[in-house]
Amino acid sequence: MKKVIELLDLCKDFGKLRVLKNINLTLYESQPVAIVGRSGCGKTTLLRIIANLDSPTAGEVSRSFENIGYVFQEDRLIPWCSILENLSFVCEEIVQVIDTLRLVGLEEFKDYKPRELSGGMRQRVNLARALVKKPDLLLLDEPFQSLDVVTKSKLISDIRRILEELKTTCVIVTHDIREAACLAQKIYVLAGRPATIVGQVELDRKIKDLFDPQILKIEERITSLQQDS
Repeated sequence: MKKVIELLDLCKDFGKLRVLKNINLTLYESQPVAIVGRSGCGKTTLLRIIANLDSPTAGEVSRSFENIGYVFQEDRLIPWCSILENLSFVCEEIVQVIDTLRLVGLEEFKDYKPRELSGGMRQRVNLARALVKKPDLLLLDEPFQSLDVVTKSKLISDIRRILEELKTTCVIVTHDIREAACLAQKIYVLAGRPATIVGQVELDRKIKDLFDPQILKIEERITSLQQDS
């Protein structure tokens, strides 16, 4: 399989504070992976380095992708513009914008303003904006943290369907192990101060949803890795 990104002994300092230490990670084409860790451990910093929005202090980053889509924690939509107009700032091909809105189930709401949509719908627009340019790599930064369980569960199901349909390489960072288990084939566990990857969990069987009983064993394994670090 083709490597999309490779991190070798990556470190990141903010002044005298080392946040990330000796991160080694390889991501392959069409592979969905998750990076889990407690709040404040450096997950978003690592994602920003992958996206080339920030630079490591030490180590190597090898990238083999052209287009990237980034789903931020907040929707960051322009409030006075319609959903169609918000996406048109990213992609001028209207047909492609409409097709992407259809993919996330929002074609009928293209003329609505962000304030007229629910939180879950705004996050779908956030996802559509990241997908509209057909990225080689999709990055999701805690994309469900402001959503209720029912809305989160439906959105996760739809994202999984979209990833399978588009064969898009994906990295999600989250503190929620259940979210990671639902979307990823492999989960990297980030822990410690400074944070490093303390282990990884391969998912051999597909998780059905957030309430799948298989997740309990995954949670136990990841919690044990975090406590041992």
